[in-house]
Amino acid sequence: MANIIVSIADLKLSNNPSDVLVTFALGSCIGIAIYDPTKKIGGLLHYMLPDSTLDSQKAQGQPAMFADTGIPLLFKSCYRLGAEKKRLIVKVAGGASILNDTKFFRIGQKNITAMRKIFWKNNVMIEAEDTGLNHNRTMSLELATGKVMIKSSAGTLKEI
Repeated sequence: MANIIVSIADLKLSNNPSDVLVTFALGSCIGIAIYDPTKKIGGLLHYMLPDSTLDSQKAQGQPAMFADTGIPLLFKSCYRLGAEKKRLIVKVAGGASILNDTKFFRIGQKNITAMRKIFWKNNVMIEAEDTGLNHNRTMSLELATGKVMIKSSAGTLKEI
């Protein structure tokens, strides 16, 4: 199996069953894994911020940095590979309050809220998630099986 690393503010896609998409350091950031089990097509997005209006120039160059530009790009890119919306399995992780930002910035919560609004408007259901709390996560998507694993800095490893 080949690991394909998804950096912060990045997304990767694959239709190769031997690939595993992996992203590290999901703190307040959100990881979204989408998978079409019939075609074995998947994508993984690691976005940092909820709203591209914070920096529209950066959003043009790095659309995966923001929920409102990265999420549509993830889905449209998978559709171009042959995935179909009605078959997609969606799993998410991240949105933690790492730096005790719960009282002021609340970036993790804002990222979760932005994602949910986008999904709600587009009739996308989340099958499983591991969000919130106060620890970092590593997220991986196996293209052969669609299995999504979450390893937390709290020391747990689980499938969602």
